[in-house]
Amino acid sequence: MRSKDLITQEKTELLQRLTGAMQSGDETAMATAFSDFAESVQRSVVEEARELAQVVDANVLAARGVRQLTSDEREFYQGIVKASRSGNPKQALVDIDKAMPQTIIDTVIDDIKANHPLLDAVDFVNTNGAIRMILNADDVDLATWDALNTAISKELAGKIELIDVSFAKLSAYIPVAKDMLDLGPAWLDNYVRLILAEALAAGLENGIVNGTGKNQPIGMTKDLDGSVTQGVYPDKTKVTLSSLDPVEYCGVIAPLANKPNGGYRAVPEVMLLVNPVDYIQKVLPATTVRAADGTYKNNIFPYPTRVIQTSALTSGNAVIGLVNKYFMGVGAGKSGTLEYSDEYQFLEDTRVYLTKLHGNGRPKDNNSFIYLDISGLKPANLKVEVTNTAEKPVNTKEVSAAS
Repeated sequence: MRSKDLITQEKTELLQRLTGAMQSGDETAMATAFSDFAESVQRSVVEEARELAQVVDANVLAARGVRQLTSDEREFYQGIVKASRSGNPKQALVDIDKAMPQTIIDTVIDDIKANHPLLDAVDFVNTNGAIRMILNADDVDLATWDALNTAISKELAGKIELIDVSFAKLSAYIPVAKDMLDLGPAWLDNYVRLILAEALAAGLENGIVNGTGKNQPIGMTKDLDGSVTQGVYPDKTKVTLSSLDPVEYCGVIAPLANKPNGGYRAVPEVMLLVNPVDYIQKVLPATTVRAADGTYKNNIFPYPTRVIQTSALTSGNAVIGLVNKYFMGVGAGKSGTLEYSDEYQFLEDTRVYLTKLHGNGRPKDNNSFIYLDISGLKPANLKVEVTNTAEKPVNTKEVSAAS
């Protein structure tokens, strides 16, 4: 049994390779990276299953990610096992005609949110096969003290939108090795959820931040009011943020308090998305101060701010906005059946299945997120006042927080 630290390190490296391949658009590199990742996950699950072979305590198994399955879930996984053992897996899957239960998607979404802060922050829901979702685009109060006349009806109708959540598809491949078939439905569920969660998370984060709107979500960096060319939304104009001085930082944040259709809204907290390297090299120096006792205090912002690191942003770029103002809906839909795939025949001793998840996402309004240029973000300066009440006047000097 390999050590947990070794497994975690290997998983991190493989996910970085997978994310890089997805962003590059290199399909060969993507297939290879995903194959290596799936093989690593399968090996870990098989090792853990054998280690816990004699364990029957449901709580112990649950702590390792092994759930108690519903009858529908158990039937679904038994169908995968039967199809994988079949000489004709395509026909076996046709005979099953069993869609992936929505409860599996619910659990995958929970798993994703638990391990990816960005996906936990947005309004991320299982659409449960819905074709369209109603979106209150402007936080409009749907109650009125007066009779609901025609003018008010038109005003409300203009601020409520329908999102077609079947517009884009996320295709997730599930390689199933023969060793996995002997573990039973509960461990197969553990493996499938791990594969789906990580494969979907990488695609979802990039779509939520950078999605063009063409067969994919509309990203936080896109201008909803811009000129759309062949379904592609343009980038927002970047706002330069050179320091986290209270006046400059709050000046950047202030427009978020304006509703897009007039009026104001409270902004109790903002979310700052940055590249992991920029967080270390730019944001930390700009938000670190030295206390009187000589210790350093990190993430000191002049406004309540939640920092989230994401590899979906390139160096020098950032996004600041309202944490709950991005809607992302994902679901298996009524056609969420598994298909057998011939595309990855280089995988030895493994059969590969494909499930297509429908989804769509977009900012709830065009004023919820601001695209930032932080390439010139400066370290914090700490003003120190020394007062001598005896005879000398007050001396004021500025010292760097890093000193």
